[in-house]
Amino acid sequence: MHDLPPDLPRLRTLETWLAYTLDRVRQQIAAAEQREAERQHGIAARPPPPEWQVEQGLNGSRPVYVHQGTCHMAGKRSRPVKRSDALRVLAEGVPPCTHCRPDIDLGILD
Repeated sequence: MHDLPPDLPRLRTLETWLAYTLDRVRQQIAAAEQREAERQHGIAARPPPPEWQVEQGLNGSRPVYVHQGTCHMAGKRSRPVKRSDALRVLAEGVPPCTHCRPDIDLGILD
């Protein structure tokens, strides 16, 4: 059983279609490789997370929590701070996050 046409004109047409299809597949592969390279570059170029974060209240009011830099509970109103600032804010009475417990890593125990 033959699955290809026997005559030359149809074989040439099939060859042209396959060459066109192969070119499209190669273009899609190149585009996918480019996207993956960009994704890998983005991962490599991503800045490290901050060590500490202070979560501000609404409208930038008084801080409400101190978090470790990688805490998943830190809200969108969090900003990175230095260790000294995190210590100062905790000393001012701002509570530490109950999930990441930055007070333990900062050496502040009740």
